Amino acid sequence: MAFIATNTLVCCVPIYLLAIPRAIVPIPRVRVAIAAAMTRVIDAWVGGNRMMFKALALTRIDVSTQFAEPPSRDRWYVVISNHQGWADILVLQDTFLDRIPPLKFFVKRQLIWIPLLGLAMWLLGFPYVRRYSRDAIARDPSLRRHDQQATQRASASFKHRPTSVLNFIEGTRFTEEKHLAQQSKYRNLLTPKTGGFGYVVATLSERIDRVIDVTIHYPDGAPTFWEFISGQCRRVHVEIGTRPAPKLKLAAEDALTPASRDELHAWVDDMWCGKDRRIDELRNGR
Repeated sequence: MAFIATNTLVCCVPIYLLAIPRAIVPIPRVRVAIAAAMTRVIDAWVGGNRMMFKALALTRIDVSTQFAEPPSRDRWYVVISNHQGWADILVLQDTFLDRIPPLKFFVKRQLIWIPLLGLAMWLLGFPYVRRYSRDAIARDPSLRRHDQQATQRASASFKHRPTSVLNFIEGTRFTEEKHLAQQSKYRNLLTPKTGGFGYVVATLSERIDRVIDVTIHYPDGAPTFWEFISGQCRRVHVEIGTRPAPKLKLAAEDALTPASRDELHAWVDDMWCGKDRRIDELRNGR
């Protein structure tokens, strides 16, 4: 834990310093160069964490890949993964380091108050969302637009540089309690929430042609963040595949057309059913 905290502090300082000229210099070419430098700081942070994992032998990450073509740092990707806890993010960052652009993901607005890291993620362009409950939206439908607008601003910024957008479409980490409360039709997954993912794909449609599909399995059970960084999670299995992105179109008010919503729901359900079956196989040692 001390190493991650120190690594975070060391990497946050240059991000804060670089953010100042990026905010005040109006020259696009300079702003692009500064953004590239900030990206290298992300790589340094992830690389430092990877060194810690290896030096302390905290865990072994077994990765199985089936890329249709070699991944590239010069392309745009949407990464979809099942979600079981904060450890997933460290696993995914380690897995994709130097293979695709650094991962960016939607963050609950409350997390901006995390010391050092919360502000750094905001400066790096991580989109913050409020995640209103269905009851709150039912009482005030205008709340739905808040997260939609945050997604819209983020998606527009993603167009400027190759980006990997990580989306945990379950919307929250999997627990048996949440699974039971949702009455999810999937045995090992929560019901997916497709809105944010669909909007990102529709907005970046001219840049994204394939989606990276990730399945994370912890053979000894999903660890807490502390269990993971303290070496109590001995092995992680990661499977990576790709699939063509759904062809989605936006209608008025930046909403998906009815035909696109139908295509999106069918596309996600097909992926989620396959992932559900694969997790069953992994749990049974296949």
